[in-house]
Amino acid sequence: MPLKVNDIAPDFILASTSGNEFSLSIDAKNKPIIIYFYPKDFTPNCTKEACEFRDTFSFFKDLAIDIVGISRDDIETHLRFKDSHNLPFHLLADVDGKVAEKYQAVVPLIKFTRRITYLLDKEHRIAAVFENLFSGTKHIHYMIEKVKNK
Repeated sequence: MPLKVNDIAPDFILASTSGNEFSLSIDAKNKPIIIYFYPKDFTPNCTKEACEFRDTFSFFKDLAIDIVGISRDDIETHLRFKDSHNLPFHLLADVDGKVAEKYQAVVPLIKFTRRITYLLDKEHRIAAVFENLFSGTKHIHYMIEKVKNK
């Protein structure tokens, strides 16, 4: 079960494809952000989801909403994935799955990262959450609707 709307998002620090560490409380301070968790780079559904975020990136950027993707892949794999698909946002490496656990994005026992997307407001309170393992594109459409209706 994902975190709930109105919960304060847990802070974290992870290695980023930017070449620096990403800290939610520092790098996204006073800014809304979409954080999406996904199982694995280069898999069909994860690739489709990342490309859909890429294709709608300008919509979110025009509203000053950042996007970051998080999976258990390492930075080297993330860099190849980002470059292969011309992703304009950063990917974060949660290799040990600790951040996914904080965000309730892990299937217990098998430690599989679930496909969950969070929209955080500028105070990092959860404004919207969407979970659907099999359709990454629904995540983006849901977030667009949530942002439009605010």
